[in-house]
Amino acid sequence: MTLALPAAAQVYQWRDAQGRINYSDTPPPAGTAKTVKPAARSPAPAVANDAPEQPADSGTQKPAADGSAQGTAGEAGKAAAGKADPSKPKTMAEKETEFRQRRVAAAEAEAKAEKERQKAAELARSCSEARAQIVGLKNSRRISRYNSEGQRELMDSAERTAEIERSQKYVDQNCK
Repeated sequence: MTLALPAAAQVYQWRDAQGRINYSDTPPPAGTAKTVKPAARSPAPAVANDAPEQPADSGTQKPAADGSAQGTAGEAGKAAAGKADPSKPKTMAEKETEFRQRRVAAAEAEAKAEKERQKAAELARSCSEARAQIVGLKNSRRISRYNSEGQRELMDSAERTAEIERSQKYVDQNCK
């Protein structure tokens, strides 16, 4: 983390009682400090970029519906003119747009894959239950179930056979 001092700040230099040189933006209480002029700073190095510098556009940035910043009015005009020239390097705005589009596509693909996983897990559970029901119907001597009035009824062999066929049909159609 760097600390940027204001351009007009004064810097004081003085020697303390132990003989050490101190620098501060506030003068020492003794008043024996001298004002030091800060060294001139060179401008920050430019980032290497193959694209030629373009003149500054007086347009302002406007937030998009998704919260990202769109380009200036000049960039909007370039985008409206059609696809970017492939011989020119992409601007940061174009790279950002492509990145966001890739993220959205990846999120949609992940959501679709998750939905398919959940559907497959539900189908596997249903198939397992249907197979267990078939085994239970074939191996049990007496099967009962509750009717609409909540009373227990024993299944006769015709009902049992019909239930086995219904469950087997479900397994054949859905469980492969």
